[in-house]
Amino acid sequence: MNLYDLSRNELGHLLAEWGYGDYHAGRIWDYLYRQKVRSLEEMVELRPELRKRLAAETTLARLPTQLTIDSSDGLTRKFLLQLADGQEVETVLMRYPGRATACISTQAGCAMGCVFCATGQMGFVRHLTPGEIVAQVLHVVALLQEHSEELRNIVLMGMGEPLHNYDATMTAIDILTDDRGLAIGPRYITLSTVGLPPAIRRLADEERPVNLAVSLHAATDAGRAALVPINKRWPLGELIDACRYYVARRGRRIFFEWALIAGQNDTPEQAHALGRLLQGLEAHVNLIPLNPTDGYAGRPSDSAAVRHFQDILAEYGLPSTVRQRRGLDIAAGCGQLRAQKKNGR
Repeated sequence: MNLYDLSRNELGHLLAEWGYGDYHAGRIWDYLYRQKVRSLEEMVELRPELRKRLAAETTLARLPTQLTIDSSDGLTRKFLLQLADGQEVETVLMRYPGRATACISTQAGCAMGCVFCATGQMGFVRHLTPGEIVAQVLHVVALLQEHSEELRNIVLMGMGEPLHNYDATMTAIDILTDDRGLAIGPRYITLSTVGLPPAIRRLADEERPVNLAVSLHAATDAGRAALVPINKRWPLGELIDACRYYVARRGRRIFFEWALIAGQNDTPEQAHALGRLLQGLEAHVNLIPLNPTDGYAGRPSDSAAVRHFQDILAEYGLPSTVRQRRGLDIAAGCGQLRAQKKNGR
């Protein structure tokens, strides 16, 4: 059993089954997420018999680094981390003035099949456990501590679809936001999804105060299905209805992500279609020039097309931000580093 897989309540239940009270569960939790020990042997203040049982029945499964690459920008670092079964996932550290952000994965591979995404191109392998998600954050936190820096933001935008791995993702979020542990503020966590309406509604009903980002990329069913195959299962009408439900239930805006692909979805017609689709919805559009991958021939939009697209959205009262692309020289797009390593590059 990986201790990082357990929420604080689950850890308390386990210790109670072993005959230990809340004090001991609290001490272990403190060791895990305040002191951030790397081995059970470092939990020196625990009773010897408790440490012995922990050693016999549990592990602290940190993720060894297979590859680390630094971007020429000096601010972006990508890690290829190995799971216990030999699978690999990617985690990215991005530094900005006054803050640091970790982009973490929730699955090995992805079943959504978005055509321009390197992870989607590799297919689905398996879900990550809560502990495998949490361990990525601990990896970044340890690195930042070496430089007296702190992690502020977490984006679940790495390999995989977080809402496809719903339970493990939410358990990981509960661990990361626990105020007696890492205490990452929920408002500093963004969950990015291709848009699974039942899961979006569930997220709204559970009232988890994280930010929701929906990868849209097209404003018509035909156009979106060509880029995001899951649109054939849940077309735009169902997705936007779920988004409206989320906004009404939570009173929070949704971020819509739009990878701008030259000549395909960066046209004035697409901008007007997007404006009509989201009009009246509490929304913010993140415009991201495409991050090219080997498996997709599309190219990023030029700056003039991006500005025109943004101007049209403003006509519909839709605020938008052009997101800075990071780490292009180190294959920082999710799935790219793993694919290049597999191909011997």
